[in-house]
Amino acid sequence: MIIIKLTKGLRDYLDKQNFTGKSIGFVPTMGALHEGHLALIKECRKVAKLTICSIFVNPVQFNNADDLKKYPKTIENDILLLEENGCDILFLPGEKEIYPDAKSREKHYDLGYLETILEGKFRPGHFQGVCMVVEKLLNIVDPDYLFMGQKDFQQCLIIERLIVLMHKNVQLIICPIHREKSGLAMSSRNVRLNSDERIKASQLHKSLVSIKNKLIENNFSALKNKTIIDLEKIGFKVDYLELAKRKNLEIITHFNNGEEIVILVAAFLNDVRLIDNLLIKR
Repeated sequence: MIIIKLTKGLRDYLDKQNFTGKSIGFVPTMGALHEGHLALIKECRKVAKLTICSIFVNPVQFNNADDLKKYPKTIENDILLLEENGCDILFLPGEKEIYPDAKSREKHYDLGYLETILEGKFRPGHFQGVCMVVEKLLNIVDPDYLFMGQKDFQQCLIIERLIVLMHKNVQLIICPIHREKSGLAMSSRNVRLNSDERIKASQLHKSLVSIKNKLIENNFSALKNKTIIDLEKIGFKVDYLELAKRKNLEIITHFNNGEEIVILVAAFLNDVRLIDNLLIKR
């Protein structure tokens, strides 16, 4: 695996290679890698000739400065995991490489309805920061395929919107959520949970599965209210628990048979914020 820290170094290397008729796959991350990230790398290797991963903790997508400070950094282990799992290039830029000046942090994106709900509502400015860094990385790497995880489902739809805004010829591939044996969705933030908290955290997924099993066309509101009460009894502080249309995340309480829908949840367990979702076709 080659480690490259500068944009010019990456572009020079790629330009010198003969990629005619070959494809580049890209997995953007903020490090603290886990099996979910590695699953993206493995999927990328199946599809693309060259696999590029980036590690960059993007400061402009954190609306909470304390959350940024606490974000886990495990770069030596990350490099080892990427090498062991067949990554070809690690792009490891510093902050000045991505944001050389104040102006480079000022762009605004028209994200419409998607920015006003769920994560957009509870983390104002978050998706603007996500789009800012992903646009820069896509322009630097110029991949054919972009791999992201379903755990950040709203973010995936935001990036689909960004690709349209950029007029970029890149295919977004959304890979399934990777889970621990307990059902807890794998996340870099899980390292901040102690053993007791991990057991409690697994209840998020169990709650979504329970809702799915009991869900009929018009009973979501009742299931939602009971689930929030049950989660708060064991120590969660729920930001949201919603049912939405899969294609555009329109929030709904009723649905039609045959419709693709998704249940989404975000909740704090002490000071660790967890998200999860479950796709359903009725």
